Amino acid sequence: MKNKKRYAGIKLFCSIICFLFSFFAVAQEEPAKSGASAQELADKLANPVATLISVPFQNNINYGIGLFNGSKYTINFQPVIPFKLTDNLNLITRYVIPIVDQRDITGDNTHEFGLSDATITAFFAPKTKKIILGIGPAFLVPTATEKFLGTEKFGIGPSAIVMHQGKGLTIGFIANQIWSIAGNEDRADFNQFYTQIFLSHSYKSGASLGINAEITQNWEGRTTMISLNPSIGGITKLGKQVVQLSLSPLIPIVGPDQLKPDWGLRATVAFVFPEK
Repeated sequence: MKNKKRYAGIKLFCSIICFLFSFFAVAQEEPAKSGASAQELADKLANPVATLISVPFQNNINYGIGLFNGSKYTINFQPVIPFKLTDNLNLITRYVIPIVDQRDITGDNTHEFGLSDATITAFFAPKTKKIILGIGPAFLVPTATEKFLGTEKFGIGPSAIVMHQGKGLTIGFIANQIWSIAGNEDRADFNQFYTQIFLSHSYKSGASLGINAEITQNWEGRTTMISLNPSIGGITKLGKQVVQLSLSPLIPIVGPDQLKPDWGLRATVAFVFPEK
């Protein structure tokens, strides 16, 4: 029964991916027509502190997790909302709100579904050329609806981004360190560092190729997770709405046996609201 459910999940996810890319192949014939070119939009979406409103829905599926060969499906709702503070300074706010459906993770024949903890970051980003910088706070908000899906802790810490961007090329990293400062005293303290190192190249059509490495260091649990994630994407339209579609295999490199998956996939649909 467990294998049947797993294979059904794989078939469903693969069907979604095939649909997205068959749609992309057709829709890409008509690149986004707005105040910015398709390539300019792709470059802005590759810049975490660009002054561009976007609403990504990031779908992640991982299989072969832990002692019970579990599976985990996560939809990350990730709106990015910029605010202009002065002519030379912007505030970029980023929200990650995960919805999780996991099976056989906490035990054999177990199932948890619901919200996980949210992460909110804010970057104060001065307008600069060549090297782009951003610093600000990061917050962990205990929004989990299931005990096993969250920490029951409120946390805070610093976040930073350093990157270089030229036409068609983006390289840099984004990082945060969060410590718990309040919450359920019976739960373990939260003390975690996260960084993503990224490289991407865009084309005139709005298509893009990239790769990133995600590193999560849990200082309290003394565990390190590293994954390598190549990606392909493109700018297109759903009706009049500009969107970016992307697909990425998730390749686990380092991780403890109880947390490291055998393999994973990521498919993202980002609704883009270009400046007029």
